[in-house]
Amino acid sequence: MELYLLLFALLAIALAIAWRFATRASRASAQRNARARRGEDAAERLLERSGFTILERQATRRWSFEVDGELHVAGVRADLLVTRNERLFVAEVKTGSLAPNPCHPATRRQLLEYWFVYEPDGLLLVDMERCEVREVCFPFS
Repeated sequence: MELYLLLFALLAIALAIAWRFATRASRASAQRNARARRGEDAAERLLERSGFTILERQATRRWSFEVDGELHVAGVRADLLVTRNERLFVAEVKTGSLAPNPCHPATRRQLLEYWFVYEPDGLLLVDMERCEVREVCFPFS
């Protein structure tokens, strides 16, 4: 009987610890999402002040590719599609210290993916830490 009580107590403690970590992670995720949403709202205002027109928020497109001859389809979602002077741009909004840097590998790969999927006239990297809009071009553009 004592062994069952001990096992039950250990299980209860493990569940309490797991619940605490889960709620902490959930809270951190919610805070990141709220910060990102505030950044995107501010980015829209910055882009509009810079002469851009917002066409679409969280613009989602499907893209197909092959792996060993088998067709795969993936969804891609860009923060904003905007226009200025009859040119279409994909705008990616970044906050923090690393992500707004176009040389950061994850950011660069993301922009390259947008270039191929959306086929825009240009790419914009909106750095909300510096309140800057930067146009990114690749050598083949």
